[in-house]
Amino acid sequence: MAKSPVRLAKEAVKVARQALPRYSNRFSRRDFTQAQLFAILALRQLVKTDYRGMVQILEGSSDLGKALGLKNAPHYSTLRYTQRRLEKGLSGRLSELVSNAQGSSD
Repeated sequence: MAKSPVRLAKEAVKVARQALPRYSNRFSRRDFTQAQLFAILALRQLVKTDYRGMVQILEGSSDLGKALGLKNAPHYSTLRYTQRRLEKGLSGRLSELVSNAQGSSD
């Protein structure tokens, strides 16, 4: 990996806070912000794993959890539903973020 996952997580949260509303819906449970979920999905692409694998990584890494501001890891289905929702409005943004992050550390 060309870039630290913790550093990518921080950058992804920063980018997503500027581009996305805090929550997807006014009736959201508010367990996770859209910026946090976006960053997790960006990390998922970087490490090339599935949703369940990403949840395991988050549960095993306190550094990533701190960087993302998580109290606990989301359920894998939360990640899938978020991916589907974001793909409609931000198609290609995840790939672009990962590509930029990998390229900036060279």
